[in-house]
Amino acid sequence: MTVRVSGKVVTPTGVIRQGCVELDGERISAVAEYPSIRDGHWVVPGFVDMHSHGGGGHTFTTGDADEARAAAAFHLSHGTTSILASLVSSPYELMRDATEAFAPLVKEGVLAGVHYEGPYLSGVRCGAQNPKFLRDPSLDELTELLALGDGTVRMVTLAPELPGALAAIELLVSRRVVAAIGHTDATYEQTGAGVLAGATVATHLFNGMPSAHHREPGPVFALLGSPNVVCELVADGVHLHHGTLAFAAGVAGPDRAALITDAMAAAGMPDGEYELGGQPVVVAGGTVRLATSDSSPGAIAGSVLTMDAALRAAVAAGVPIVDACRMAATTPARAIGLGERIGALMPGWRADLVVLDDDLNVVQVMRAGEWVGD
Repeated sequence: MTVRVSGKVVTPTGVIRQGCVELDGERISAVAEYPSIRDGHWVVPGFVDMHSHGGGGHTFTTGDADEARAAAAFHLSHGTTSILASLVSSPYELMRDATEAFAPLVKEGVLAGVHYEGPYLSGVRCGAQNPKFLRDPSLDELTELLALGDGTVRMVTLAPELPGALAAIELLVSRRVVAAIGHTDATYEQTGAGVLAGATVATHLFNGMPSAHHREPGPVFALLGSPNVVCELVADGVHLHHGTLAFAAGVAGPDRAALITDAMAAAGMPDGEYELGGQPVVVAGGTVRLATSDSSPGAIAGSVLTMDAALRAAVAAGVPIVDACRMAATTPARAIGLGERIGALMPGWRADLVVLDDDLNVVQVMRAGEWVGD
């Protein structure tokens, strides 16, 4: 039986104002005009979050499968139909156990893969990462983890200036794992060397790296100016000023800018005290920071963002809705190697979509042809 979802359909190239998405099972069979529709809801592709540490009171960072399943379900309710489970800098044993625990969830489709954000990061730019777990890249360690995951690990963030980092990037790329540059104190030249070695993602651009300077451009300009690098942007109004968001999206364009949440367990939860990677954090007024002994502001520690809110923020910053949807779905899907399967409303692609009202709030979510919650 053919199912139709009608409304203002957002495709990668424009908006079909009177349109519908036709479904055949879990796949899209057609995207077409449907003239009988008048002023329907927005129909947009299911969001792809390539960087999230948890949400709804649940975390990915401990490697607990039940927690991961619940965190993914929380974000699914906000329109995220594909999500990477991002760890933070951790001991090898936790990375190993988490990879083993999450592998069945990846095979089941609950998770799109695992992202190691660390531990191969700069101590100077570690932000809320636990400094006691930071270390130089280890080819032996990575080789063991990738073999153990057997396709589970999809992305690794590292600092290209560290000893052994370029060899690690080359190893990752040879195993079809995305190498991302982040939490780095690299120079412009060192960052360029990382890109030349094969890095294709900038982990939360601007955050966890030196500020751009006209005489010392550093990683921001190197990454923003690299035609093969997709730049993650945290559109929560905390990590980035809306002007910075609009500027970066304009420079990179929708094919190289990806909205992410960088969310942690407190997303969707009340203000209060939480934990991230073994460190206490405090959520107040929508901002997450490391807890400090003297109550002074600690480092930003992830966010409480959801992808629907990120889409609204991008549109509010002046990004056209077609471009914003590419940044929230099409581009991140391609960046993590899932393009041509998910991330756009196209015939033959998986039927992942979100129905939004005129204020871009979630009305319904569909994943693989099934409405969430039915």
